[in-house]
Amino acid sequence: MKPGKTGITRIIHACHYSWLGLKAAWRHEAAFRQEVVVALLLIPLAFLVGQTAVQIAVMAMSVLLVILIELINSAIEAVVDRFGGEHHKLSGRAKDIGSAAVAVAILNLLIVWGVILFKNYLL
Repeated sequence: MKPGKTGITRIIHACHYSWLGLKAAWRHEAAFRQEVVVALLLIPLAFLVGQTAVQIAVMAMSVLLVILIELINSAIEAVVDRFGGEHHKLSGRAKDIGSAAVAVAILNLLIVWGVILFKNYLL
């Protein structure tokens, strides 16, 4: 185990760094801001259209998954950009794969919401 903060001090510092990460994503990533706005609309909507606690939870989690993957994608892009502006096939691949992960998370959201809406309101 590496030396450093432990216990509640570690948790407090981890929360601080997480807050800094969220602030940086908000400040520098337009896609993150857009997805947060969509989340602020969709998560309350899940409570209106979901008919069970499980449906509401799955709908909300599918929205939060998009934000989670966007944060990871933004971190990948920041690291790649940090190590040089010249085009390298591995840098491009890393960015493309991160983008694909976001697309899969959005597809997951669409499937989850579509299935639940279909089941609740069209069957």
